[in-house]
Order: sequence, then C-alpha cells, then structure tokens
Amino acid sequence: MTTTDQVKLRAMEPEDLDMLYRIENDRQLWDVGATSVPYSRYVLHDYIANASGDIYTDRQVRLVVENGVGEAVGLADIISFDAKNLRAEVGIVIDRQHRSRGYAHEALRQVADYALHVLHLHQLYAFIACDNQVSMQLFAKAGFQRSATLKDWLYDGKCHHEAALMQLFL
Repeated sequence: MTTTDQVKLRAMEPEDLDMLYRIENDRQLWDVGATSVPYSRYVLHDYIANASGDIYTDRQVRLVVENGVGEAVGLADIISFDAKNLRAEVGIVIDRQHRSRGYAHEALRQVADYALHVLHLHQLYAFIACDNQVSMQLFAKAGFQRSATLKDWLYDGKCHHEAALMQLFL
C-alpha cells in the first residue's frame, strides 16, 4: 500500500492474529471504541481469513501499521464507509510498547492520502472522548478539526462522557 521509512500500511495477514487478539481484548481500549466483549482467537482468525479486502463489499478496511523494520505495531481502520456521501470513519490504535514514536501520526497521514487518492473520499471523521487529550492532539496535529461536541456520547459502564466529532476534509 503506502510506505515511508518509518511506517508502512498493509493488509492483515494470519501472522497478525496475536497482535489483533491482544488489541481487541485490551479492556482499556473498549472505552474508546465500539467493542465491549472479548473476541476469541477463532473469531479473529475467521475475520482475517474472510475479510474480502474490498471496502465496497465490507464497508470497511483494516490495515496493519508496520514500523521501519517490518514489525507490526498497530492497526488503522477505515469503517462506516459511505460511498454515496464520500466519507468514512477512521480509527487507529498503536500497541502500548510502540506508542509515542510518531507511528500513529504517520499512519493517519497515510490513511488520509489513501482516502483521497484511491478511495476519492471528501472527508474522514472520528469520534474521540473529549477527555482523551492524547488522541485529541494526535488528530488535531493530523489536520482534523473539531466540529461538534456530542453530549453523553460514550458510556464506560459507569457514566457517560462527551465526545468530539473530528473531521478532516480532503
């Protein structure tokens, strides 16, 4: 797909199962995404094996973020693909031991480039908890603008939290 010396985005492979399992079952990440149940290795293996890789069929694409030495360090998702309105939601997660190295910023830049030049999208957007300052700063640095605050949008099992709608117009 796309690459720099620091980051490469590529399709998922069966060898990515362990990382996918670790990320999908990290309960601390459940509050920032839509996941609220653990996934078995079998279900995740089946997902990898059966994803078509066609965003028009699946309405999403999951990409592995690799560092400059070919190590899988995270995932970048383009979901809720809307071909009619030329937009999609974007999400990114970098494995804990690889954070704060610029991988997420470069991966977001490459996702935006792919969305513009390959998918011909008009916008990418993300919903981010307003108290998640690291993610808010990451998306702002990548050119996303806060366009709305959504009251009681996210629920962590104890209370509701505000979320920011961040948009990048391509």
